[in-house]
Amino acid sequence: MLKVISEQFNALEICENRSLTDKYCELVFYSRDIDQWHKICTDIFDKAKKPAGVKPTKEDLCLAEKHGGIFTDQVLYKKDFADSMIIAMFWPWQDTTHITLKIAVLNK
Repeated sequence: MLKVISEQFNALEICENRSLTDKYCELVFYSRDIDQWHKICTDIFDKAKKPAGVKPTKEDLCLAEKHGGIFTDQVLYKKDFADSMIIAMFWPWQDTTHITLKIAVLNK
């Protein structure tokens, strides 16, 4: 499932592919392309569950806990399936040039 999702990003420039398994994908892209990345994620996941600038809820924190957590400046997407869910998180770097994208399959 994650391989199919990650293929949606093939047309965009990726700085670094860090991981791609059946349950987890992590890559780094340039912040200049953030609007394109958000558009693809919105097409896949619908609107962000937690947009940037919004304090994470307890549910947001629980969803992201195993993959580094989620903070106010980060974005969290979520999509539910029958027996699992997929989350995607945008983690902007302090250099303001890069963003890490983490996508994970979670069991319900």
